[in-house]
Amino acid sequence: MTTLLKHLWKKATLTTLTVLAFTLSGHAQDAKTEADLQAIMQQHDMIGLSVAVVKKGEIVYTKSFGLKDVESQKPLTNNDIFRIASISKSFTVTALMQLVEAGKLSLEDDVSKQVGFEVRNPRYPNKVITLRMMLSHTASINDSQGYFTLDSIDPAKNPNWAACYNNYEPGTSYEYCNLGFNMAGTILEKITGERFDQYVKRHVLDPLGIYGGYNVDSLDASRFVTLYEYNADSSSFTPSPSAYNPRRQEIRNYVMGKSTPIFSPTGGMKMSAPDLARYMTMHMNQGSYKGTRIISKKSARQMQAKIADNGYGLALKTERNLIPGISLVGHTGNAYGLYSAMFFNPKEQYGFVVITNGTSAPEVNEYNLALADVINSLYKNLIN
Repeated sequence: MTTLLKHLWKKATLTTLTVLAFTLSGHAQDAKTEADLQAIMQQHDMIGLSVAVVKKGEIVYTKSFGLKDVESQKPLTNNDIFRIASISKSFTVTALMQLVEAGKLSLEDDVSKQVGFEVRNPRYPNKVITLRMMLSHTASINDSQGYFTLDSIDPAKNPNWAACYNNYEPGTSYEYCNLGFNMAGTILEKITGERFDQYVKRHVLDPLGIYGGYNVDSLDASRFVTLYEYNADSSSFTPSPSAYNPRRQEIRNYVMGKSTPIFSPTGGMKMSAPDLARYMTMHMNQGSYKGTRIISKKSARQMQAKIADNGYGLALKTERNLIPGISLVGHTGNAYGLYSAMFFNPKEQYGFVVITNGTSAPEVNEYNLALADVINSLYKNLIN
């Protein structure tokens, strides 16, 4: 063998060994990650868990554990879809920001002019309640009268409408409010003339190549993950079939600009963890995903910018305690026993989506303790 051939053979062998070493290291890393996640699931009585991790614009890890449905013992897969609860709010704002960019709407608009009835805190009747306030939970509106119909806050429909407002001046303090986001979905319909669920699908989901939606009957029901409410008194789980209530009769009688809460702009999106990670990446990349721009950089920055004292912006919140010492932007969800979280670091370009369909772990400071453990594990094993 000539000296050149020996050199080339040695170089090729070293390259092969290097690739093999990286592959084995990756497998060991994945095995460690999965062992940690399985231990967290056992610690917090998690029925199922689906996760996705993004680095530099790419999903680098996605995995599902546990059960999709306890009764049938079906395993959970990455293809299965959950009702993701309040992370849905960011889809509503993303859609509205498109209208802001088109000049059809302003964040400083008086909400009263958009919803069709007066929206004023009776204690501060001269203070305009703006769309920005409503989308940042600083409008002084609350959910005390319910949020499944806008009649609860309409002075002409509810004699107790004033109870929908808190004692403080609009724009000065924060209270999480689902009613405000159902109102926001109604505003989108009134401006576009397009049904809320269909607008979001056409203008946000389809351009991103994402499977999901607010309308149950537009989706493959065989992919729905059963959600389980935990009862601490009996230490037991109960399925929540109402999470996927199709509400067909209400949709048949749908009134544009009024019936919007049927689709729950505040919490009704259904989607898989990997697809939610793709959507998250769009926000992490300031409104663009793989060459497709959904909103402008300015709109993306506005959504992520802190408005409320707790770090909440426009359906995205800056969270500084989820991973100690790390600032993340995102949102959580909690409904029907499901807990979800979507958080990313826009500077370092990594992020996490974690969803469980049932756990005994409680929610503290607007995020679930089990999901916090999962995110910290993913950060430790795959990012740090």
